[in-house]
Amino acid sequence: MNTESPRDLAGYIALVSSVIVGLFSVVSNWITEAPTNWITLLLTVIFAAVSSFFISKYLIEKFIHDKVKLIYKTIHRSKQQKETEAKVPSENMLNTVKKDVEKWGEENDKALEKLQLKEDFSREFIGNVSHELKTPIFNIQGYVLTLLEGGLEDKSINRKYLERAEKSIDRMITLVEDLDTITQIESKQLHLNSQKENIVQIVKDVYELMENRAAKRGIKLRFNMDYDSPIFVSCDKKRISQVLTNLIVNSIKYGKEDGSTEIRFYDMDATVLVEISDDGLGIKPAHLPRLFERFYRVEESRSRDKGGTGLGLAIVKHIIDAHQQTINVRSTANVGSTFSFTLAKS
Repeated sequence: MNTESPRDLAGYIALVSSVIVGLFSVVSNWITEAPTNWITLLLTVIFAAVSSFFISKYLIEKFIHDKVKLIYKTIHRSKQQKETEAKVPSENMLNTVKKDVEKWGEENDKALEKLQLKEDFSREFIGNVSHELKTPIFNIQGYVLTLLEGGLEDKSINRKYLERAEKSIDRMITLVEDLDTITQIESKQLHLNSQKENIVQIVKDVYELMENRAAKRGIKLRFNMDYDSPIFVSCDKKRISQVLTNLIVNSIKYGKEDGSTEIRFYDMDATVLVEISDDGLGIKPAHLPRLFERFYRVEESRSRDKGGTGLGLAIVKHIIDAHQQTINVRSTANVGSTFSFTLAKS
């Protein structure tokens, strides 16, 4: 490859200048020796000038051509290298593509898994609702048929069967109301009306409503200490009353007779921790992770015998989540259970 530099060009021009100086020296000597031959002198000078011009032009053009050719070759080679790199993926690029494909596959697997879970959940949910409605409907049907077949005129059974039918109707109404509540919460149709409320007074109001129910089983509803001063929290009073009602009803259902249900409050800086404890049947550790699922039962007959719908704790969890707070449970079989949830201070 020709790599002539400006220093080489200067050498060529110096050489031409030396030739011109040499010719000029020869002409000068010749003029001194033969001053009368002007035509030969003129022709010599012209020849020297023209020769110098064309030699210099040729050298300059050759220098420029070589430089331009070098630059062109450099650009062309760089362009070919970039095109080759674009056509042939590098190892890093292949690794990136591989990772992208693997990530896409994992995401699609997760999406399919979620769809499968939703399908299984929907199937299980419909089955549970059908099962829960089936029991009271069949009970009502049996009681009504008995009354129509002559029991209506028998005073010893007509009132009893009507009362049993009424209980089954109440159970259906409770189930439908619980389903409606969950649907509203999950579809974001339930709007909380959070205000500054005294949680101590809310608990006292719920205790008052549950007093007769607890008395039938000899269960005492109490606080762990006297709360003379109010404890203010930010909450929807109606929904938190519903949470407390569900938890206290459960403590009465599954608490031991002549036992107690106790509520405690703890200051947690930005929140207030509310604990509801009983000394009842308790729950085995294996059941705790699924306790807040809809229709999940610790034992098949446990909730149905007590008249539960299997939706109470699911509703509690949804309401606490809607308040952007947390709920937890700890329990020991045959010792008792403690449900605790937080509420923001106000």
